[in-house]
Amino acid sequence: MSKVAMRQLSCLARFLASAAVTVAMATALAGCQTAGMSGITGSLGARAEAPADPGRAAEIAGERYRSNPKDPGAALAYGQALRAIGQRAQAVAMLEKATLANPGNKAVLAGYGRALADNGNFSAAFEALSNAHSPDNPDWRILSVQGAVLDQMGRSDEARRYYASALRLAPGEPSVLSNLGLSYMLTKDLPKAEATLRQAYASGRADARVRQNLALVVGLQGRFAEAEGIVRSDLPPDEAAANVAYLKQMLDGKGDPRGRGRGVLASGD
Repeated sequence: MSKVAMRQLSCLARFLASAAVTVAMATALAGCQTAGMSGITGSLGARAEAPADPGRAAEIAGERYRSNPKDPGAALAYGQALRAIGQRAQAVAMLEKATLANPGNKAVLAGYGRALADNGNFSAAFEALSNAHSPDNPDWRILSVQGAVLDQMGRSDEARRYYASALRLAPGEPSVLSNLGLSYMLTKDLPKAEATLRQAYASGRADARVRQNLALVVGLQGRFAEAEGIVRSDLPPDEAAANVAYLKQMLDGKGDPRGRGRGVLASGD
């Protein structure tokens, strides 16, 4: 492994599971569409288009929420909008109030857990997510998210048991496999990470985020030409060029996958 790859892995260890949360946390809410959650990503539903003006979208969502703070759908949509503009602490505070206003509402609990994880409150996030489903009626989406949170807490072995449980409920689900691949990347097992992400990528349900994560793993192993080919696959020339540029930044240690936009790992907001 090259020195650049090793340096980048050291950087990734600080935030990669957070990226895994980003990839999967919103998907935990995919079963909560009736609550009005927008912006669900991954293979669990159609990906919502990013608003042209996130700030204005947050204003509109905030107005809706303030007109009826007890509406769980309004709270979830506002939380999503706040996260989209980087106001993570505010999203946590608002969704905490929403859980009090809607006791027992699992969609709100899942949204609150997602916001806590975004804000780095991983222990509290895991507890909230645990209450968002039950052992007798587990939700594979939330199991996958819990695995991602455990990865961020340095409990990768335990995290993989959650991914295994999620995959028993949803065999071959690419979003879970993607999180599992990122988990292996966290512990620097790049060959296993690549094999897992290739399995996810081979699914007809995999989206661009899986491809981008696969390209990063391949690039970290020093095979940049191959990684570039993966990133360019099936993309318009301008978008492909932008993704290649970002991949280069990532591998040079200059990019921040937590940022919004085209980032290799910025894909679950």
